[in-house]
Amino acid sequence: MKPKVYFSGTITPEKVLEIYKLLGKELKGKVAIKLHSGEVGNQNFLKPDFWKPIIDFVGGTVTECNTAYEGERNTTAKHLKTLARHGWSKYFSVDLLDAEGPDLVLDIPNGKVIKKNYVGKNLANYDSLLVLSHFKGHPMGGYGGALKQLSIGIASSYGKAYIHGAGVPKDFWTSDHDSFLEAMADAASSVVNFFNGNAVYVNVMKNMSVDCDCCAVAEDPCMKDIGILVSTDPVAIDRACLDLVYAAKDDPGQAHLIERIESRNGAHTIDAAEALGVGSQEYELVKVE
Repeated sequence: MKPKVYFSGTITPEKVLEIYKLLGKELKGKVAIKLHSGEVGNQNFLKPDFWKPIIDFVGGTVTECNTAYEGERNTTAKHLKTLARHGWSKYFSVDLLDAEGPDLVLDIPNGKVIKKNYVGKNLANYDSLLVLSHFKGHPMGGYGGALKQLSIGIASSYGKAYIHGAGVPKDFWTSDHDSFLEAMADAASSVVNFFNGNAVYVNVMKNMSVDCDCCAVAEDPCMKDIGILVSTDPVAIDRACLDLVYAAKDDPGQAHLIERIESRNGAHTIDAAEALGVGSQEYELVKVE
């Protein structure tokens, strides 16, 4: 059976929750809610008020990890200030998964590039995972969606450098590019296996810049907003987002975003994740009014 990806062209906080409920997947126990806290200066990230209805309904804990590059989120002290500045800790329980070491190491025996994934050790405290992704472009990955959140997003600061360097942290900016993309897929597979099906993915195609929410100075959105997608399959939901971008032929900003995705070979991450058994690119799109 093809995985279902629920889609609505209406983008509101209430619609996110409505489609999540339609999925019919109950996240049990203690729920980690992975989202992007937003680099200071970034204008495009989705704010706490947008995610509030679904977070309140699920009753989980907002989780993040420190970055591996300079900015306002690369140390625990700075990241906690950013979480407060952007309103996350005002409205929700917040857990910086790698606030303190040592990292939790997840084995990837069938990994193509990396055999270990270093994640924030507090991940071990959770039974289920809700990944709230802002779908957009990315300077290195080509695009950012569910698979990036699962990999780079949940990796500790060291783990991010490990993935970027394709297993050699000092090669952060210089590793073979496709190996980096495959390392992301490897890392994503380890987190999917860790939660053993107790996960839901939400991608929101809004404020779609070619740049990520990790950029303090980011381009303004180039494409019109497209919609909300919800699935239990991270490969299917990212593939569906790419398909919707390619289908938006009348959008004057389409070519700019596609150039960013294709110039970084972004779809390779999806192919690599599918090859690892993370999910399927063959999906059923269920449209919701």
